[in-house]
Amino acid sequence: MTAYLGRFLSSLVLGVALSSGASAQTTAKVGAIFPLSGGAGPQGQHVTQAMQAMAAVINDNGGVLGKKIELIIRDDESTPAVGVSRATELISDKVDVIIEGWNSPVTLAMQPVISRGGILDITAISKADPILSGEGNPLAVRLNSSNSQDGAIVARYIATIAKAKRVAFMTQNDAYGNGAQASIEAELKKLNYVYEKVAEEKFPFAQADFRVALTNVKAANPEVTIVINANEGLGMPATIRQAKQTRLPGKLVAAVGTVAPSVIQVAGDAANGLISADIYFPNVEPFASNPMNKKFIAKNQELFKLEPDKFMAIGAAALQIWAMAVNDVKTFDRETVAKRIRGGSFKGTIMGDVSFEANGQLGSKHYLFTVEGGKILVQQ
Repeated sequence: MTAYLGRFLSSLVLGVALSSGASAQTTAKVGAIFPLSGGAGPQGQHVTQAMQAMAAVINDNGGVLGKKIELIIRDDESTPAVGVSRATELISDKVDVIIEGWNSPVTLAMQPVISRGGILDITAISKADPILSGEGNPLAVRLNSSNSQDGAIVARYIATIAKAKRVAFMTQNDAYGNGAQASIEAELKKLNYVYEKVAEEKFPFAQADFRVALTNVKAANPEVTIVINANEGLGMPATIRQAKQTRLPGKLVAAVGTVAPSVIQVAGDAANGLISADIYFPNVEPFASNPMNKKFIAKNQELFKLEPDKFMAIGAAALQIWAMAVNDVKTFDRETVAKRIRGGSFKGTIMGDVSFEANGQLGSKHYLFTVEGGKILVQQ
């Protein structure tokens, strides 16, 4: 009887520990799912390297609830089915959180799988508005700006700065691209701005030859052409170069968050004159003097000889904010951590002092920029 009672009490204590959200693992296991191969592979690799740099910073400061972060990185190959397979692997590995998302279709495919697996799912980059709808992930959190947030700034540029009446779209034909275009058009409607959509060309994520589409757009003689292309390793640089070769008239405007320094480097001189906007620049205020951002940049330089771009900062910020939330609520329990983030505020992040909306969307400030001499020049 004594032995039985001992086993019963041991089981009871274990059950209480598990139900309280305490992790029985010796490390805080963080899964990361991004494209590490294919067109977006270089950018995905940079994001995971930035997460490794942030993990090192966090571990140097005591880790998460006293545990060192262990990153487990997987390649989604920019393919929904592969992303689902990688998510299933990480669930089996009993990770405490999964930080994912470069392509919206991949994120949307993974969300319900990760949710059913009982793991907190934080989206870093993917922009499609349905990611926060609650259908696939009722505890959704996203760091990057959404299509609707981005649509507002592009619409304001068209209506108040360019004052363009002839607008063309070159749009990635998926949840991200179509959602981004719909958001821009919806915001123009809210502004009661009268314009003509003179051309609309759709293309798949993997496309690299846009000469026919650009010839069609050129024939429509647009004043502004909006390019919505998330393939920063291949598609976006190709579009920029081919637009220059085609002598596309008017201004070329890239969708928000699709022009990293690597895009400009690959596109070369053809990128000069390009217009876009984004939410983070490492060496522009208010980021340049931010102590945590400076520490993050230094760690990236130390480990990888890289200056972080926006995508790297967002991936690292996702990890940082998750760690801050866990330390605040003193549990790894996904619902408790998600509730701390959704609608919550955090001080001293890479992005500065930040706040999340109730639906899990990070509030973002956008900065318009142009490319001149191969460099991003932020418009103050």
